[in-house]
Amino acid sequence: MLLWAYNLNTLTEVQRNAIKDLADLGLVKLQQGRKDSWFIPTNLATNLSVSFSDSSSRKQVFSQISKFTDLKMVTYEIYSYPGCLYGFVVVETNFRLYAYSSSKLHCEILRLFSRVEYQLPNLIVGAITKESLYNAFENGISSEQACVIFSSRWALPIISFLQQNAHPRVAERKPSVPENVADQIRLWETDLNRVEMVPSHLYGEFPSRDVFDAACDYAREYGGLLWEDSKKMCLVVKAEIHMQMREYLRRQKQ
Repeated sequence: MLLWAYNLNTLTEVQRNAIKDLADLGLVKLQQGRKDSWFIPTNLATNLSVSFSDSSSRKQVFSQISKFTDLKMVTYEIYSYPGCLYGFVVVETNFRLYAYSSSKLHCEILRLFSRVEYQLPNLIVGAITKESLYNAFENGISSEQACVIFSSRWALPIISFLQQNAHPRVAERKPSVPENVADQIRLWETDLNRVEMVPSHLYGEFPSRDVFDAACDYAREYGGLLWEDSKKMCLVVKAEIHMQMREYLRRQKQ
């Protein structure tokens, strides 16, 4: 059926409305001709409609998935439709995310780092956005170091989770998660790590070079020196040693 165009005029009003909903989900593409309107099933619709009901197909899928999945870490139910083994997630280059699953657990996992837009009986549609990832990062989840918890025993990073749970047809291509999506996830994470806020105090207007050098040595000794400018005789120390530093400078004046 892929790339075949079907005439919308042959459908009933209810069917045409259903086709519009499928277009919103990315399952069909609408085209307007001079006289007639057409719809074309997309790759996503074809992939999700593939059946692996016979045993030979099951073995083939299992063989493909075992190449990129650490089966020891797959300890939860991931069967989203009869015959489908493990893979259920499709990520597109436009950051759209489709999960062919009826599991509430899968939906909640995806909601941790993506914006879930639709939840149908066997399909979850969402998008990976800057806001959804920032929310994940703020909750202690990161692209690769931290983990998305999906069972009581195992955890996976966001990108690895998407890779290891890719739909079988998507997993055939390398990489299974588009490079621009994976790179952007990492970039959005580094945005939050560029500047670290540390409570601190600035000291300046030292009476002499000797007093300034002694103050720097004192702050450095206690691990509280953050920055110093020997030309302007200024320094910044952590807030936790502020009282000690103030008492030290008071003794120096005496």
